[in-house]
Amino acid sequence: MNLKDPTDFASAYDEHGRSVYSVAYRVLGDATLAQDVVQDVFLRLWRRPQAFDPARANLGTYLRVMARSRAVDLWREHQATGRAVDRLKAEEGVVALRTDAGPSVAAERSSTAEDVHRAVHTLPDNQREAIVLAYWGGLTAEQIARRMGVPLGTVKSRLRLALTKLRVETAETLAA
Repeated sequence: MNLKDPTDFASAYDEHGRSVYSVAYRVLGDATLAQDVVQDVFLRLWRRPQAFDPARANLGTYLRVMARSRAVDLWREHQATGRAVDRLKAEEGVVALRTDAGPSVAAERSSTAEDVHRAVHTLPDNQREAIVLAYWGGLTAEQIARRMGVPLGTVKSRLRLALTKLRVETAETLAA
């Protein structure tokens, strides 16, 4: 089978497309994401058919392994996104206070959270997104760069600038 030949490639898709989809769907539980995985897998095969080595495995196995790997990556990204959303909600004022804290401590924490919340919302959109993903989403700078589609150095600069601005914005209110 010559995967560079469009006819052979179409035959490979017809033969293995459903099993690739099934693997992706079992991992993700989402039809749309599973379809995206199928597209990614076959696009990679089309672009780099030489990556498939028939001596190591048959084509179906190779494609299903690729599908599972890509599906797990997507699942992890969505888990991180869910955590980022949850942490963003916490950042927006739904901060749970410890029950053993007295009223004065609770009031101080609430006031500090409001000050930080206001300061975060003064940041430019790209800096705010980077800060939220890093601190409330738990993502690394490299993961943020991939997610935002920008170079790693750009993300690091945005984080540094955002932290500097937050420090300046909150210095007076937090020092009091």
